Amino acid sequence: MEKYSEIACKNFYNGCNCAQSVLCAFSNKIDIDSKTCMKLASSFGGGMGRLREVCGAVSAMFMVAGLLKGYEIAGDDIGKTRQYQLVQQLAKEFKNQHGTIICRELLGLNGEDNPTPSKRTAQYYAERPCAEFIKTAAEIIENKLLN
Repeated sequence: MEKYSEIACKNFYNGCNCAQSVLCAFSNKIDIDSKTCMKLASSFGGGMGRLREVCGAVSAMFMVAGLLKGYEIAGDDIGKTRQYQLVQQLAKEFKNQHGTIICRELLGLNGEDNPTPSKRTAQYYAERPCAEFIKTAAEIIENKLLN
């Protein structure tokens, strides 16, 4: 059976943004069809609409955490605290491996970016470390949320 991290990386190489790559890899576990996953995660690529803020793979990791472990009742402060602790643990795990969860810092960029996505070419994939971040996010989900 193919690992979720492999599926997520394939999604990226097939043209998905980082958030879509991760969220769609887990569609069977979160019980959401791939079309809905694609739409839900579409705004989170490029560190949220190419603003280069929180990495899309990390945002998707948090979405999966909410769908698998999130609280359901408004005013559930205990559930909210548990969820925020979980998100902080997941972020720490990612930071331990890559130093940050911020897209621009991961890519060595300055500030916001043009809203037009980069063309997906062989050179793009060769120069972008995004597949590594996608793989890490998917592995963290596999190790921390699926057991």
